[in-house]
Amino acid sequence: MNSALPAPGRLVAYGCLALSMSLVGSYVALSKPLVVAFPVFLLAWLRFGIAALAMPHWLRRPPEEPAMTARTRGLVFLESFLGNFLFSICMLFGVSLTSAVSAGVIMASIPAVVAICSRVFLRESIAPRTALAIACAAGGIGLLALAPAQPSAHPDTTTTASMPWLGNLLVFCAVLCEAAYAVIGKSLTGKLGPKRISSLINLWGFVLSTPLGLWFALRFDFGAVAPSLWALLVVYALAASIWTVWLWMTGLKGVPASQAGVFTVMLPVSAAMVGVLVLGEDLSLLQVCAFAFALLGVVLATWPSRRA
Repeated sequence: MNSALPAPGRLVAYGCLALSMSLVGSYVALSKPLVVAFPVFLLAWLRFGIAALAMPHWLRRPPEEPAMTARTRGLVFLESFLGNFLFSICMLFGVSLTSAVSAGVIMASIPAVVAICSRVFLRESIAPRTALAIACAAGGIGLLALAPAQPSAHPDTTTTASMPWLGNLLVFCAVLCEAAYAVIGKSLTGKLGPKRISSLINLWGFVLSTPLGLWFALRFDFGAVAPSLWALLVVYALAASIWTVWLWMTGLKGVPASQAGVFTVMLPVSAAMVGVLVLGEDLSLLQVCAFAFALLGVVLATWPSRRA
């Protein structure tokens, strides 16, 4: 329980959770220039490969950790396939067709979608406040569908195809993958440590993306990529595959899952801020309203109740 931790320990756990979601939102937004420079499947393969080179020592099982059962291995594969591989593909294709601000608003529906998945797969009840949060998230996405696409101030981050509706749909598919990641993660955190979970699901992501990644790599001109984009790729790979997973799993060990959900508010906030401040995107009035609805849904879905 959260109350069993001393105050400094709780603050560290809160910091890990907030920083994890901030990094997720930031790399969702910053992946826009990367998907212009790299084919999506090649980008995903490079991401998993760079991260695999950075944490091979995390694959080793600690002496105090029990051996994985067949069920745990299956959960690790699903955690990687849904929450790592498919999430990356849907998110990368999605942000290439829509704005970072729009992606942030849609991803603000993650807590509500997690609540629905928990009801379906874990038989958890949905409180009236959670149902209202789901309605707010749906209203935010509905308003977003009416908002015109806002061009980026930087030419190299514009998309080759103007299909924001498809981009928004793919980002929402990434939300579904992230919800599956959260639900499956509830079972894994009690069996494996944060470092081992991070390394195992990244290794599976590398294996799954290798066939298409190699195919695109053999036809890609790596010399045409600017050094600044290579640096951004390294930061993206480390943030997406190592830092965010480790920070989230570490914070979750000291904070109840229901309370940890509050910190997902940092995801859409950081994605929108990076889109506006770094990528030069504009905020329309409808997008501001959609963003407000989505954030209200996040607060309603994750605000801790008076009862523990």
